[in-house]
Amino acid sequence: MKRAAPSLSKQIKKHATTPVKKKPEVDGNIETMISTGSTLLDLAICGGRVRGGGIPGGILVEIFGPHSSGKTVLLCEIAGAVQRGGGVAKFLDPEARLNKRFASLFGFKIRKDHYHIPNTVTQVFKHLDGWEPGSDSIHGIFADSLAALSTDLELEKGDKMGQRRAKEFSEQLRIYCRTIVAKNFIMVGSNQVRESMNSYGPKYKAPGGEAIGFYSSLRLRTSIKEKIRPKKTMGGKEVSRVTGVVIQVDVFKNSTWEPDRDATLTINYKYGIDDIRENLQFVKHYKGHTQYVLDGCILGNSLEKSIQIIEKADLEYELREETIDLWEAIEAKFIVERKPKKR
Repeated sequence: MKRAAPSLSKQIKKHATTPVKKKPEVDGNIETMISTGSTLLDLAICGGRVRGGGIPGGILVEIFGPHSSGKTVLLCEIAGAVQRGGGVAKFLDPEARLNKRFASLFGFKIRKDHYHIPNTVTQVFKHLDGWEPGSDSIHGIFADSLAALSTDLELEKGDKMGQRRAKEFSEQLRIYCRTIVAKNFIMVGSNQVRESMNSYGPKYKAPGGEAIGFYSSLRLRTSIKEKIRPKKTMGGKEVSRVTGVVIQVDVFKNSTWEPDRDATLTINYKYGIDDIRENLQFVKHYKGHTQYVLDGCILGNSLEKSIQIIEKADLEYELREETIDLWEAIEAKFIVERKPKKR
């Protein structure tokens, strides 16, 4: 494998897929896109507007789902992408439990002056007041999680009706939603889902009322598909440990492109989002290969060894491009070719 990697790298890079091209511009700020850390999720969000997809600037994003379903992982991955793009990422931690070492897996470097522990809904949005980071890059405010926020009323004497938080979210979002757009910020908040007390409607709801969902341009719903539990042998005995999780992310609401797309993500607790793994499996499945193949070159039958070849030969970009090409070919099959409706 060591000898094959350099020659394979030259062979594939010689006739790599087409360079990135922007598609015709439409409404919305797609000049700079922020990656979620997953090629397939980037495509599911905005792949039909700009090649490679991602999250555009100037929008509010809600990531909601049950506990341990990858919400904080996505939040940190997006924050890291903002920093790599030259932007500033403020992290608001109402739960006061962010693992900074874990966040560093995603290239997210937390500065003391950009890390805050707000208590109330109002305190979160005050961070937008007069904030001028001073560059043309996309800057972001990240809150993990919105469910942990309280209100002044609740802190002082208790909110017996339990409705003040929802009202404050509605009030603050009405005030600041235009600021997010005008200054090309992205604001991303995670939210826990809880079992609904209402016997009608959805079984689970995200706390904070309807305003968050209403004002969000993008809502991502995370759910656990399975836990990764590899088995090893020690002293002749079989041992297993949970080392990660496979999640599904549904694009629940999308004003940046089309909704109702989804993506599968593999998260390793000591590595992060395993984009290479998902891309290799996607290409193999939808091209009908019996082996893992990249640009016509056979990598092998083993997924783990194929991942090693990709990493050793620095072929991550080429794999991503092939994944995007294949995804676009699939989407092209669903284009409605009809003349405009007569009105």
